[in-house]
Amino acid sequence: MYPAEEGVVVHTKALIVTDGPLSRPVPVAVRYDPAASEPLVQLCFPGGTEWSFPRPLLESGLRAPSRDGDIGIWPCGRVQTIVEFHTPEGVAVVQFDSSALLRFLRRTYAASTSPVTH
Repeated sequence: MYPAEEGVVVHTKALIVTDGPLSRPVPVAVRYDPAASEPLVQLCFPGGTEWSFPRPLLESGLRAPSRDGDIGIWPCGRVQTIVEFHTPEGVAVVQFDSSALLRFLRRTYAASTSPVTH
């Protein structure tokens, strides 16, 4: 588990897009720890598969196609977002509801702001 005090976690579902007739929904934990030495967005899939990338990639990918190395993110219509992962074994394409990713981003920015102490 990922304790709330160690960062932001949003649990959502995503569709693994395949060339078959049906896509299958899977649970995904979207994580961000603003206290980490290099804060990154982490997408955690069943079976222990995780992908990490800078938060600005997710933010820009919700508005327009964006790529950073092996990860591409772009809007798909008004309410969906596609995340594409490239590996030596092939490409995985995952479709998210944009609202879940936007909710996650709002929480990361709220967690990143802290009161100034004197």
